Amino acid sequence: SRVGGSLHHRQLAMSGFDNFNTDFYQSSYSVDDQSQAGYGYSNTEDPYNKQYGQYDYSQPMGYSSPPGMMQPQQPYTGQIYQPTPAFTPASSQSMYSSSFEDEPPLLEELGINFDHIWQKTLTVLHPLKAADGSIMNETDLAGPMVFCLAFGATLLLTGKIQFGYVYGISAIGCLGMYCLLNLMSMTGVSFGCVASVLGYCLLPMILLSSFGVLFSLQGMLGIVLTAAIIGWCSFSASKIFISALAMDGQQLLVAYPCALLYGVFALISVF
Repeated sequence: SRVGGSLHHRQLAMSGFDNFNTDFYQSSYSVDDQSQAGYGYSNTEDPYNKQYGQYDYSQPMGYSSPPGMMQPQQPYTGQIYQPTPAFTPASSQSMYSSSFEDEPPLLEELGINFDHIWQKTLTVLHPLKAADGSIMNETDLAGPMVFCLAFGATLLLTGKIQFGYVYGISAIGCLGMYCLLNLMSMTGVSFGCVASVLGYCLLPMILLSSFGVLFSLQGMLGIVLTAAIIGWCSFSASKIFISALAMDGQQLLVAYPCALLYGVFALISVF
């Protein structure tokens, strides 16, 4: 009786589980409804709303913009990294050649004119030659620097290292003559012009120091030669100052301080 009762209870339990399984997850959805839906929307005229298996992919998809929208631009037909040049630039060689032709020479930019240097040198070497005031009024220090170095070099050949004295006396003498000429002349003069004239007129003094390398200047012949060189330098310098500053009738007044300056250089050469 106990075994029969337990079997009866098991049958009741299995029947209750089957009823629960059939009553749970019940809905009105079926597989046939899926084929009828076909992934569609409410608008049946839209080609995109056709069923998945019925759409014709052979038809090309076009793009039509609304009337108010701007039409797309034309596609770029050029080559990548090779744009079409808007203008043809001139060659670099022609540009450089034109710029070089317009530039003045380098020596002219530095203020070195060999023609003027040669004319000033001839004016100093020829005391009786008339000086060109326009050329002599230039500030040219290339020639004076060369003549000062040459004068110191000739003194060095005689065993005298006097470069410091040469440049120091030159600077003091140029400053004194600059002040004196500005007081005596009506137009005035620049310091560079004074230094240029006094430097060019130092050329005869180089000849004196060159003679000192070969002969002694402490005898009678040396004294006469030294006096002549001092007169030559002072006369040339005063002639140039008179012509450049339009100081007519004042050459002796200008020649005296010039003779004092060149006398100091002569003493360095002799002793």
